[in-house]
Amino acid sequence: MDDARRIPCPLRAAASRSPDALAIVGADGPLTYRVLDDRVTAATERVRGLGFAAGDRVALYLPKSERYFVLLMALIRTRCVPCLLSTRLPPQGAASLLERVACRTLISSEEEILEPTDVQRLRPEDLLPDEPVPQAQPRAAEGPWLAADLPATVVFTSGSTAAPKAALHTFGNHYHSALGSNANIGLAPGDRWLHSLPPYHVGGLSILFRCLLAGATVVLPEPGTPLGDAIAESDATHVSLVPTQLLRLLREKGFEKGRLKAILLGGGPIPASLVDEAATRELPIHTSYGLTEMASQVTTTPPGASPAELRTSGRPLPHRELAIAGDGEILVRGRTLFAGYVKDHIVPRPLDTDGWFHTGDLGELDQGGYLRVLGRKDNLFVSGGENVQPEEVEEVLLGLEGVEEAVVVPIPDPEFGARPVAFVRTVGGAKEPQTLERALGSVLPRFKIPVAFHGWPEGYSGMKVDRVSFRKRALRLHRDERTPG
Repeated sequence: MDDARRIPCPLRAAASRSPDALAIVGADGPLTYRVLDDRVTAATERVRGLGFAAGDRVALYLPKSERYFVLLMALIRTRCVPCLLSTRLPPQGAASLLERVACRTLISSEEEILEPTDVQRLRPEDLLPDEPVPQAQPRAAEGPWLAADLPATVVFTSGSTAAPKAALHTFGNHYHSALGSNANIGLAPGDRWLHSLPPYHVGGLSILFRCLLAGATVVLPEPGTPLGDAIAESDATHVSLVPTQLLRLLREKGFEKGRLKAILLGGGPIPASLVDEAATRELPIHTSYGLTEMASQVTTTPPGASPAELRTSGRPLPHRELAIAGDGEILVRGRTLFAGYVKDHIVPRPLDTDGWFHTGDLGELDQGGYLRVLGRKDNLFVSGGENVQPEEVEEVLLGLEGVEEAVVVPIPDPEFGARPVAFVRTVGGAKEPQTLERALGSVLPRFKIPVAFHGWPEGYSGMKVDRVSFRKRALRLHRDERTPG
């Protein structure tokens, strides 16, 4: 398949094959594929009637719901490019992203976000007819067709180590990402994927495309529902989790896996102790490595992976390629590789001469082709002439009994240049710094042992580690300790 080839719309194909199968289940009730296709078609007509043109960038700043996905699919079908904004952003932050990607219109119920901009705002109800008229003619499984190179979405990177970047994906990127994932983790009509991630993250967006392609059901949990309860109430067969979510799930009293066939883990380093506990409880976990620029997963472990394999990030899925550079950096390319970073009307694609994207992550491949991610290049720092990779220290900390979360960041030091400090969350009461220091000293060289151990910030519950905020907190604590009382 070359990039110019057209791909049938997965929603239209599913509505033709299984019109009465459930597509989305949420607060507004279940939507069959027939009804979902009718609603997307009606919204598409509204979008066109308002004068939107192919290539127009339209931002979505909405809570997760059935109508969010209806609008998303209608915009793609109209050849517009939905730009997915985090609802955790304050209005000022959201407005700056709108300007960066030259959005024409914002779909949101929030008025405050547009005060400093001249972007047009539409409410969701302006584009969603109350009662879409069912199609009189049978749906054609082969239409509408969408080009593989059609610009489809703009998703912002997490920005955990730098300012978020706006990654442009094509329809072919999402299609081939779903195709490769479904070849590894089986998904079929009747399966129910609990949508436990934000829709504006590539991990949450990819759930929709996988289910559309397979004719499976997307289940939207009630906000605030504990994961274990949501899995049981939704009768979920599949769920995507970041490590923090898995940790919370394992700590829920009375949690049982029910009908779960697959738990896809991603979004950051997965502690070996967490993997081992999940495997001991016979949970069907799949560890993975992915990134926004590759439209979600790059590598994933297969069903029935051994304990040793589950401590890796798996092997490359179909339609992806992966290599390790001479300096240990992970390189990726393939049909899921994004079209570039959006800035105004320019979309540069930062690839080397061989078409590889340099991820900034460090890793190694074992003899079986399984990937082990070692950490971020830009997290590494030098202390007294020695390299310190924070993720290595964190992995050892997380292997200690009672340690559930750990982050290591550098602080400046006049003698060594930088020294590591750690933030640690424990169960059963805080561990004495001397206890942690002695435990690390039996495994790590002295220069890698943190010079201070701080408690976990109260109220911190990020799905991914925000190292910038932890480093700022460490610097503040360091200054306070050095300032005479």
